Amino acid sequence: MIPEIVTLKPKKLIGKSKVMSLSEDFTKELWQSFMPHRKSIPHRVDEKLYNMKIFEPGFDLKNLIPSTPFQKWAAVEVQLFDSVREGMETYTLHGGLYAKFLHQGPASRFHETIQYIHTKWMPSSGYELDDREHFERFDEHYNPADPNAVEEVWIPIKRGTDL
Repeated sequence: MIPEIVTLKPKKLIGKSKVMSLSEDFTKELWQSFMPHRKSIPHRVDEKLYNMKIFEPGFDLKNLIPSTPFQKWAAVEVQLFDSVREGMETYTLHGGLYAKFLHQGPASRFHETIQYIHTKWMPSSGYELDDREHFERFDEHYNPADPNAVEEVWIPIKRGTDL
């Protein structure tokens, strides 16, 4: 699994967010509350959906435990923030250097992809994890139970100190 290294420009996102943890995971409820309203969001850039996680500044993923809180977003990218529907929030994704991987298979196997990225690829890549947003991007036909599902996995990186 070889990533594409991408410099991402900042992106305007509109969606819904909720603070959760791995042990108190409200992902299903978040997406169920967002999906019926996604098509009514004006100025969408494309049909892609963003599943974004924001950890506390300075948080080291090596210290992630099931009760570690993070903010999760269900969102779409827009050109403008001029028409934000009631119940929706705005967020500007910072952009920067990312490693873009493809996770292929059901969401129940996503942990295998993340484990590979952080325990195999990252230590030998010359990059380090950066303190920015993590996200997955997929189209609106994505089915998390589909064994043939494909989603992009965007990991924020910076050049390692040994380069």
